[in-house]
Amino acid sequence: MNLTQLGQVRHDWESQEVQALFDMPFNDLLFHAQTVHRQNFDPNEVQVSTLLSIKTGACPEDCKYCPQSGHYTTELEKEKLMKVEKVLEQARKAKEIGSTRFCMGAAWRSPTKKDMPYVIQMIQGVKDMGMETCMTLGMLDADQSQELAEAGLDYYNHNLDTSPEFYGNIITTRTFQDRLDTIDNVRKAGMKVCSGGILGMGETELDRAGMLIQLANMPQQPESVPINMLVRVEGTPFAENEELDPIDFIRTIAVARIMMPKSHVRLSAGREEMNDEMQALAFFAGANSIFYGEKLLTTANPRAENDRKLFERLGINPERRCEKHSEEAQEAALMNAVESQQQDQMFYDASV
Repeated sequence: MNLTQLGQVRHDWESQEVQALFDMPFNDLLFHAQTVHRQNFDPNEVQVSTLLSIKTGACPEDCKYCPQSGHYTTELEKEKLMKVEKVLEQARKAKEIGSTRFCMGAAWRSPTKKDMPYVIQMIQGVKDMGMETCMTLGMLDADQSQELAEAGLDYYNHNLDTSPEFYGNIITTRTFQDRLDTIDNVRKAGMKVCSGGILGMGETELDRAGMLIQLANMPQQPESVPINMLVRVEGTPFAENEELDPIDFIRTIAVARIMMPKSHVRLSAGREEMNDEMQALAFFAGANSIFYGEKLLTTANPRAENDRKLFERLGINPERRCEKHSEEAQEAALMNAVESQQQDQMFYDASV
């Protein structure tokens, strides 16, 4: 492939080019990914978000990786939509520890008309705090997308999960095109897109390349690209899947960075199972966004204290998008929030 084009935003990636990236010697791939990363971002800053499950379980979809699916028997307790003030309370705590974006997820196929007013209030309340807002609520039509945009929603998360070819092996209750249609509705409404996928579901490297091609070749690349590592949950069809090779995961991060040079590439689900060295490699490969805290919707995530220590060891600072604070103020706020978080199990902190 033509290495002189690396770092350019392109929408015409072809399979053989992406495969050539995956086939590179590991050190060469990381060198090119880090070079592209430095052209577009501060290499020592990571965007920090917080993720909260505002409605948990009983989802009608049959995604084989998901403990929230009503099709599988897991230990997950089902919960109704959280009250608005409870959500805003968690958003305030998220801001205290330095999160610049508050993400809210609901286990729905699509939001209902009766729930939309509460969702709108959540968006408006978080925006009033000066934070960016993100939601993942399932499929959206054009009217729903417009309503969320008018409320001030900044990002909408809707992952492609995998390649079009492998998609039918993990989900049957909605099509790949359904996902593309939702992303198109979100774009037309003027919101930013958060979309990525999951590794470790039994897909091939060709499928990983296919997923990245779908994302990179969109008319406008997603502003945020979460790369998840499968969390194998007992009771789901993928509970016994083989562990993903960490090197394969890092390769995918690096290829995503090269193909989508201006997007934030996020370490999302599966970070609990990554040691510090693997996370450090992921940052070097171009990951520059993480969720901070104990949970990602329903699965474990490293504690904020562990993330703070890793950031210190690596010389990484949280990316600041809202108010600017001194390093001492950020440190004090983070420590205070960590202490209070230990007694508040409802807080899903985010350090994708």
